[in-house]
Amino acid sequence: MSAFRAACVQLRSSDDVAENIRVTCELIRQAVAGGAAFIATPENTTLMAPDGGAKLAQSFDEARDPALPVFRALAKELGIWLLIGSLAIKVSESKTANRSFLIDPQGTVTVRYSKIHLFDVDLPSGEKYRESNTVAGGAEAVVAQTPWGGIGLSVCYDIRFPQLYRSLAQKGAFAFVAPSAFTQTTGRAHWHVLLRARAIENGAYMIAPAQGGVHANGRSTYGHSLIVDPWGEILAEGGTEPGVFIAEIDPARSAEARAKVPSLTHDRPFTL
Repeated sequence: MSAFRAACVQLRSSDDVAENIRVTCELIRQAVAGGAAFIATPENTTLMAPDGGAKLAQSFDEARDPALPVFRALAKELGIWLLIGSLAIKVSESKTANRSFLIDPQGTVTVRYSKIHLFDVDLPSGEKYRESNTVAGGAEAVVAQTPWGGIGLSVCYDIRFPQLYRSLAQKGAFAFVAPSAFTQTTGRAHWHVLLRARAIENGAYMIAPAQGGVHANGRSTYGHSLIVDPWGEILAEGGTEPGVFIAEIDPARSAEARAKVPSLTHDRPFTL
């Protein structure tokens, strides 16, 4: 398994789907110009609506989503592996799925992952989120097979559930992706430590593209897209502005980290 360059595309998406698609494509091209063969975009790539109802009103089922054909064609044109962090895909009259798509260099969607853990919270700042009101949670973990090895898929709030990543690592993932749109409050407190912990616990790379800055609807997201190596070192980091952040990924370093701390082979059942 050879080394390759991976890129996080950081966005500040709005509720203008066409403009979000345009900006995302432009930044993907920048990432390719920087040598990236695997490119990941954040959660809510093409739509950051002011609330769940507005998102539902602007969403389509997968067959009619306007962004997916554009991204599939772009991956084929550029010959890249492209992870669209998530799109709002309508799955019923009242709910969408928060769904990632991994597209191969032929423009084929190789795997889909619907976010399992949904963010329902009342923050001390007064912000309230009820993702489950309009989003249907997924039920299946996914390890995608790539030329470099297995990559485990996750989305945003999933990173607070270490058992998911343990399962992905046990199924052969040497790297994880965690496209996100963290709030400012939780991002400042937890973003770096959670991503580094999931990488260290499993001897795996973490590739985490993020939304960042103050969006047109007034929502603020933390940004700070990260690529973390299997020893917990930060290889690339963004700020709050849109951009592209690239790092070298070597699957052999995952094997080395797991040899130094072979905890994946030491899991044991226990009673409580």
